[in-house]
Amino acid sequence: MEITDSRIDAGKAFDWGKTSKEYAKYRDIYPDEFYKKIVGRGLCVNGQKVLDIGTGTGVLPRNMYKYGAEWIGTDISAEQIEQAKILADAANMKIDFKAVSAEDVDSPDETFEVITACQCFWYFDHEKVMPKLSKLLKKNGKLLILYMAWLPFEDSIAGASEELVLKYSPQWSGAGETRHPIWIPDVAHEYFEVEDHEEYDLMVPFTRESWHGRMKACRGVGASLSEEELGKWDDEHKQLLDRIAPEQFEVQHYAALAVLRKV
Repeated sequence: MEITDSRIDAGKAFDWGKTSKEYAKYRDIYPDEFYKKIVGRGLCVNGQKVLDIGTGTGVLPRNMYKYGAEWIGTDISAEQIEQAKILADAANMKIDFKAVSAEDVDSPDETFEVITACQCFWYFDHEKVMPKLSKLLKKNGKLLILYMAWLPFEDSIAGASEELVLKYSPQWSGAGETRHPIWIPDVAHEYFEVEDHEEYDLMVPFTRESWHGRMKACRGVGASLSEEELGKWDDEHKQLLDRIAPEQFEVQHYAALAVLRKV
């Protein structure tokens, strides 16, 4: 499904379906600490029913399945949901994945103890989504917003790869990340109270292949470039990594979370 949003990449169209297989293979990269920060707050654990909006290939529910929560994962991209189902079925996980936008989730009111949004919160129509999420949550339910990004000004490999993305997608708005708390839109405060937030650094291990795959599966590359542009980027990025990266390395990232309580 092609998406055009004036808030993102200056309105350049993107389609996660174009890169879903690479996404499934290369973007399951969050370290254990990322998930332990969630469990340590008593979220997404046994006895809770959790809705993961913008689930993509189901990275969050699949990695947190062992903690015992009952999961539903939704995403606007049918191709992403297809990959999520394949991966969950292969691991014998009972997760209900649905191809539906966050704005159109049709579960009954007060169904969930927790709703999660990992690496996707800025895509939503917040004027529609925030009251919807409030209704879906039970009394005192929690909205957990999660994010992780490389730090291009501190990590030379990340910085060089990002420069190459910008060569092919100069209006890509995912560039230039620095540490900061997760942005919460004003409308959210009508329905939620910010209960907790944290920002912390992470080192994420890669090989040349897995970093190349992770970069290819980003919005500015695989989800938006033409076939010809993607072929050129692919060759140039592989050559770049051959010059600057060892076979195995770590990339400096930071992660952030925000816990919002329904009021």
